[in-house]
Amino acid sequence: MSRVRLPRWTVMSATGWLVWGTCISFLSTPLAPAAAADVQTNRMKVEYVPPTNPAHQALYDRIKERHALEKLQEIFSPLRLPVDLTIRTMGCDGFSNAWYGKKDPSVNVCYEYLNEIMQTMPKETTADGITSTDAVMGQFFYVMAHEMGHAMFDILAVPVFGNAEDAADHFATYIMLQFGKDQARGLITGAAYSYKKYVMNPEVTAPLAAFSDAHAAPAQRFYNLLCLAYGADPVLFEDVVKKGYLPEGRARGCKGEYEQVTFAFRDLIVPHLDQQLAKTVLDKTWLPDVKAEGSAGRALQ
Repeated sequence: MSRVRLPRWTVMSATGWLVWGTCISFLSTPLAPAAAADVQTNRMKVEYVPPTNPAHQALYDRIKERHALEKLQEIFSPLRLPVDLTIRTMGCDGFSNAWYGKKDPSVNVCYEYLNEIMQTMPKETTADGITSTDAVMGQFFYVMAHEMGHAMFDILAVPVFGNAEDAADHFATYIMLQFGKDQARGLITGAAYSYKKYVMNPEVTAPLAAFSDAHAAPAQRFYNLLCLAYGADPVLFEDVVKKGYLPEGRARGCKGEYEQVTFAFRDLIVPHLDQQLAKTVLDKTWLPDVKAEGSAGRALQ
């Protein structure tokens, strides 16, 4: 009879077990009453910082009139947080960026970034059915939810076993997929549209340093986005495989990838949610009626 070899990780010294037991004891210690009392829903604040660049004034007026940040405030209101979190738009002196600020704490996006979204949206519905509204709302929500993911990992002390940027992408994608099918479809395809220029050519040449960034390469983020969507609903997103946007080889494992993210979200984020409030939020319609739009310029509403 052949000997069964146990995996190395099953062998632990007495000292190892003692350390492990200490860690478990520490992690299972309940929060102090004062800290628990501070945890509340509806701790999102909004701030529209007036632009210093006159070219951004019309954009500032538009998003403020459409209550764009207030909608995000409501969507993320079910999160129980120990501190207030500000969602902010601001001018960034010519830099296009979005980030989570730990000191504030805050989720910030530049008018320069939003302006890029507006400039690159399709002027008419694409052959794949992506409207200007889908492109703007999908990209806007994706970047804000990505930074919100960073905020949750920090504020809620959520462990991230791997690349934090990939984890934030997964957080954003998972949130988008929890809305009704029509909204999820519009948000996902709209967000994917932002990578159009990176995936138009079947071959890509880039300097080695391009892969040193903490963020995955744009094409990888594109495939990760579509894979989670297909894994969540292979019928709703069947066309992304049929049209060749997501290779069949990758698609076969997407159900498992989505289940992995679902498992992490359930165990690490859901305990911090007011689930009844979350259900109310997810049952609402957040995307405007495309048929009611007078022009592409009304997309961010």
